[in-house]
Amino acid sequence: MAAIDSWRKIAAASWGRPVDPQIYGELEVDAERLLDFIERERERSGEHVTATHLVGRALAVALAANPDVNVRLRRGRFERRETVDVFFVVAVAEGRELSGVKVVAADKKPAAEIARELTHRAQRVRAGEEAELGSSKRLLGSTPTWLLRGGLRLATWLVYDRGISLRRIGLPADAFGSAIVSSVAAFGAERAYGPLSPWYRVPVLALVSKVEAKPAVVDGEVAARPRLTVTATLDHRYVDGAHAGRLVDSVRSYLEDPETVERELSQQPEAAMSTRGG
Repeated sequence: MAAIDSWRKIAAASWGRPVDPQIYGELEVDAERLLDFIERERERSGEHVTATHLVGRALAVALAANPDVNVRLRRGRFERRETVDVFFVVAVAEGRELSGVKVVAADKKPAAEIARELTHRAQRVRAGEEAELGSSKRLLGSTPTWLLRGGLRLATWLVYDRGISLRRIGLPADAFGSAIVSSVAAFGAERAYGPLSPWYRVPVLALVSKVEAKPAVVDGEVAARPRLTVTATLDHRYVDGAHAGRLVDSVRSYLEDPETVERELSQQPEAAMSTRGG
């Protein structure tokens, strides 16, 4: 036990008490129907629908089905959001920088509409015509670190707790909405986890990998199947185990059979998957 006791002593001297509320999780789904749906939606709409769009759509539908998670933390209290808004991270400056686009009411917009909006607005962001976060990033980049730490805390308090928009300096009120979605497929990573910055104020951040053929058991036999991995970082202040389980069920239901779920949603637009995973 001496070695263990020594390690515990070293560990206790090295770290302080835990203050990080982040939970990490991973979901892997069979993507055959997802890929078929993407192909049909591209042909039908002419939009470049991707797995990232569908993950954002699935997450929005899941949050709509679980409104107790679709909340904002303000002045120490949780408030229900009026809409389900998903922030999609986009690359700018030829991939050297990141910005993003918040899609409002993403649970009410089909995947092709989300893809259309993101394509149009991402072009505007890259052209500097719609850069709500761009000016803030330039300002933050030129601010000394010692001053930046306090400035971020103050800005977060003003924007989220007081509801004051700082749009003129690139910090609009509630910039990130209900959730954040980003793709890591271009990095060649099978899976990755993203940190939840204290100033995001969202319950979940999801990273989307590329679809890859992997061995899976089908009807008792091993076969190569297209698989999609989605990793998530959850804020334990918003999400407990029961919440996470319901969100996973809803997201899995959508991603494994998006056409069926979209048909159900079109027939019962206010139900938001009440009979599937909700």
